[in-house]
Amino acid sequence: MTSPLTSATPFSAPSIWRAPELSWRFWPVFLRNLLVWRKLAIPSLVGNIAEPLMWLVAFGYGMGALVGQVSLPGPTGDVKVPYILFLASGSICMSAMNAATFEALYSAFSRMHVQKTWDGIMNAPVNLDDVVLAEMLWAAFKSLFTVTAILGVMLALGISYSPKLFLAWPVLLGVGISFSCIALIVNALAKGYDFFTYYFTLFLTPMMFLSGIFFPLEQLPELVRLVSQWLPLTNAVELVRPLFMDQWPQHPVRHLLVLAVYAVVGFWVALALTRKRFRG
Repeated sequence: MTSPLTSATPFSAPSIWRAPELSWRFWPVFLRNLLVWRKLAIPSLVGNIAEPLMWLVAFGYGMGALVGQVSLPGPTGDVKVPYILFLASGSICMSAMNAATFEALYSAFSRMHVQKTWDGIMNAPVNLDDVVLAEMLWAAFKSLFTVTAILGVMLALGISYSPKLFLAWPVLLGVGISFSCIALIVNALAKGYDFFTYYFTLFLTPMMFLSGIFFPLEQLPELVRLVSQWLPLTNAVELVRPLFMDQWPQHPVRHLLVLAVYAVVGFWVALALTRKRFRG
């Protein structure tokens, strides 16, 4: 006769791909990151806006003097816009991407692996899913804070006075969410800071030049353009640039859906890989 103990199935850990188990307990983790950041808010903000403003001045005013105007397809035909406006509307999306990415990579990795902050937080009644959610939202919020400051500078420079710029604000928040979710995937796989170089070199940098930030997508070969249309940064630029030009985006639902898919899938994969890392 078989013993009940020997016939029992061994304990199996829950799947890392199970649905996210989220609660409002993410909020204290978010506030904790905010309180820590407040001590270095000014240096952090200066560092985040310095690079995009240098791009804007060097290329927008320098190269803009040579290029003059850029021809873009519009709903009723081609539209000519100053190069400084063309560049500004793309670089603001790039700034949201970079700010969210740096926070979800270097800062999150420090809290997760180096400082062991996540381990300390999970000694309280906060699970790993809530910690990952808080890190994602915090990175997105920080990117929004950065692009708000850059938008203020652009308004001061008189690059655009379109009232539709207020709608660019929630779109840029969505851009920050999408890229923070993608970056958390890399964060879960990283063994050290050097690993992030591959992500920047092989993914982010090529995407910057294939998303219509510095030149129109129509200049790209047809095959490259087809690939570019599915990149998150391209869809972000397609949503934000018309708002700078006081126009409405073409196919906004498609662009929003692409960003939403990157965010949802990216968060799910990042959460699964982070669960696997902490299980191991």
